[in-house]
Amino acid sequence: MSEKEPSNTMLNAPLSDGRGEEHNHADPAPCRQSEAADSIRDSAKLADTAAFRSYADGHALTTDLGVRISDNQNTLRAGQRGPSLMQDFLFLEKMAHFDQERIPERVVHARGSGAHGVFRVYRSLSEWTKAGFLQDPEEETPVFVRFSTVQGFRGSPDTVRDIRGWATKFYTKEGNFDLVGNNTPVFFIQDAIKFPDFVHAVKPEPRNEIPQGQSAHDSFWDYVSLQPETLHNVMWAMSDRGIPRSYRMMEGFGIHTYRLVNARGESRFVRFHWKPAAGLRSLVWDEAQLLTGRDPDFHRRDLWEAIEAGDYPEYELGLQIIPEDEAALFDFDILDPTKLIPEALVPVQLVGRMTLNRNPDNFFAETEQAAFCPANIVPGIDFSEDPLLQGRIFSYSDTQRHRLGGPNFTELPINRPICPVHNHRRDGQHRLRIDADEANYEPNTLSGNWPRETPPAAGGFSSCAVRLEGVSQRLRSPSFAEHYAHPRLFWLSQTEPEKRHIIGAFSFELGKVRRTAIRERVLDLLANVDSDLARGVASNLGIELTEEQLSRPVPGAVSGVVEDASLSLYARSEREVRSLRVSLLAADGVSARTLKILCSRLRRAGVHPAILAPHSGPVTMDDGRTVQADGDFSGNPSVLFDAVLVPDGEKSTAVLAADADAREHVALACRHLKALGFVGEAECMAPAVDDDGIIRGTAEEVAEGLLKALAKHRIWTRERPRTSAARA
Repeated sequence: MSEKEPSNTMLNAPLSDGRGEEHNHADPAPCRQSEAADSIRDSAKLADTAAFRSYADGHALTTDLGVRISDNQNTLRAGQRGPSLMQDFLFLEKMAHFDQERIPERVVHARGSGAHGVFRVYRSLSEWTKAGFLQDPEEETPVFVRFSTVQGFRGSPDTVRDIRGWATKFYTKEGNFDLVGNNTPVFFIQDAIKFPDFVHAVKPEPRNEIPQGQSAHDSFWDYVSLQPETLHNVMWAMSDRGIPRSYRMMEGFGIHTYRLVNARGESRFVRFHWKPAAGLRSLVWDEAQLLTGRDPDFHRRDLWEAIEAGDYPEYELGLQIIPEDEAALFDFDILDPTKLIPEALVPVQLVGRMTLNRNPDNFFAETEQAAFCPANIVPGIDFSEDPLLQGRIFSYSDTQRHRLGGPNFTELPINRPICPVHNHRRDGQHRLRIDADEANYEPNTLSGNWPRETPPAAGGFSSCAVRLEGVSQRLRSPSFAEHYAHPRLFWLSQTEPEKRHIIGAFSFELGKVRRTAIRERVLDLLANVDSDLARGVASNLGIELTEEQLSRPVPGAVSGVVEDASLSLYARSEREVRSLRVSLLAADGVSARTLKILCSRLRRAGVHPAILAPHSGPVTMDDGRTVQADGDFSGNPSVLFDAVLVPDGEKSTAVLAADADAREHVALACRHLKALGFVGEAECMAPAVDDDGIIRGTAEEVAEGLLKALAKHRIWTRERPRTSAARA
C-alpha cells in the first residue's frame, strides 16, 4: 500500500470529535481519506507517543488477535497425562512468536561450541529397541555435538553461571536422531507453554538489556519466586554444576522420558545420560568470574585444544530403563520434566561410547548452522506424553525454519543425513537438491509411484501404539503437583563444600535483586526444602526468617531415597587427570634437571605442562641451555591452569619471589583451592597454608604428590566458608 492509499480499515473507521465521541457523517469519505493520509504521514511521530506504547497494567491477557486467555499455564492435552493436541492454537501462536523473536542467532543456546565424532554401542540392544545404530558393536555412527550456554548472546562469556546445553546429532543409516538435552537431568518448567515466559524472565531485563548472560536480576528471580516448579532446576544451576570446568568434564542428560520400542512392538520408558570419561569437575565461583574477563572463550578453547592435542573427549551413553507397567510405582510422575529418576532406584546402564575426534572446519557452516530438534527420531525410539517434550517437538523445527531461512535447512551439509532422502517436498527458500522426478505427489503413475511408503516390518517408522483416553482440557496432572521433595533430595546428596557453594550462589544472585519482596518469596520457597539452606541464604542477605519458616515440615524421601551420591560432583574422591594443564613458573637459572623430571612425569600421566616466565621467548637454564617459554605471567594467570609448579634454581627462585605477577599467580591458585608444588628452595614461594595440596620436596616427590592432588580436583579443606554458610 502506498503512502497515499489508506487501508480499508482506516476508510471505514468512525471519526472522533475530539471529546471521545464517535460520529458517522453523511459524506465522510474525503475527510476520512485526508485524515487517514495525514495519519500515515505522521506515523513516525506517533510511534514516539504513548498511544503506540503497550502497558500491561490492569489488562486481560489475550492472543495477538485479542482473544482473552483463560489458562496460560497448561497446554491442551488428551486427559491430564495425555499428549498435547495440535488444535491448541493458544500454544501454537505463543510458541511460534517466541521462536521467531531474535534473528539470526538462536533465541536460547546462542553461545555454543561444536565437534565431530563417532559413537559405538557396546552390545546389541535389540531386547529394548530396533534402532539400527544400537545393534552392532562393530558399527560406528557419525555424530556432531554442540555444547552451549542457555541465556547469553553469541558474544557472551563461556564461564557464567548457567545451564549448559548438550545436543547430539547421530547420523544413522535410518535417518538423523537428535538427543537434545542439558547438563542437568531436569528443566525449569513442566509445560512447554511456559517456555517463552521462563526465557523472557531469565534473559536481560527488557528496559536496559542488563545483565548479559546472568540470572542475577529481578525478573528471573521474580519468576522463580512465583513458580515453585522451577526450584529443582534452580538448585542444580546454583550448585557447582552451573560453572563446569570444561565441556569435557560435565554430565549430559536427555531430560525427558522417551520410549524405546523393539521389533516386537514392546515399549519401555527410557531416560538418556552422558557420563564423561574425564570425570566431573567444576570451577570455583571467583575463578569463573575472573575467566569471563581473562578468557571469555575458556570452554570453547578447551574443547578445541583438547581435540587438536589428541585428548579426545569421551562420553559413555547411559540408559535408565523403566518398564511401562512399573512407572506408576514411583511417588512422582516420570513424565514430569522437573523430576529426575534417582540412580539409586534405577541404575544407569552404560551401553555405548562417544568419542569427539575432529574439530569443525568452519564454525559458521557447521556449529552455527547445526539445527537440532527433539522431533528427529528413528524407528525404535519414540516420545512420551511429557508436556514439555510435546511442545519442543514443534518449537525447535519452527525456530530453525525461521533462523536458517526456510524449510530447506535440512539440506545444509551439517544437517544432511547420511542415508538417502526421497520425498515429494519441493521448492522453498535455499533449495539445494535438484529434483528431476516428473511427479511431486503421491500416489502417482508418472514415476511408478515412487517414492512410496515402507511397511514397519521393512524399516518404516511407526509410532508406538499408546492407549489414550480422557477429556481435552487445560489441566496439569495432580501427579505433577509436588515441587519440593526432589530439590531436597538434591540438597541432601551434596557434600559439605557443595552445600556451602549452593548457599553462596543463592546469596550472590539474590543479593543482586533490588526488590526485597522477591528475595523474601524465594527464601520462603527454600524453607520448604531445608531450614539450614534457607537460614544460610537469609543470614547472608540480612533477612530474618520467621519461626514458622524455620519449623516448617519438609518433604520426605523420594520413593524411599534420602540421598543419592550420583547427584554430587565430589562424592567420588578421585577422578581422571589426563588432559589437565599445569603451569611451571621459571626464570633464568631454573634447574634443567627439575624441569625435565616434572615435564616428563606430567606428560606420562597425560597432563600438559606449560612453562611460564617473566618474559616471552627463551629461558636460560642453570646448565646454560635454553628452553622456550609457553607464555609470560601477565598474559597467563593461574585461572587458566589446574595446578601450579615452581621448580628450584637459586637464581630463578630469587627472580620469581621479586615478581608481583608470579606471586599473584601462586596466590590466586591457592585461593582457588588448587594444588601447588615447590621443589627445593622454591619453597620460599609457597603460601602460608599447610594442607595436602601444598607439596614440597624433591622433583620426583613433588611430581607424584601433585598428580595425586590433581585427582582430588580441589583442596576443599583450604576453603574459607562464610560465617553464615558455616553455621548452615
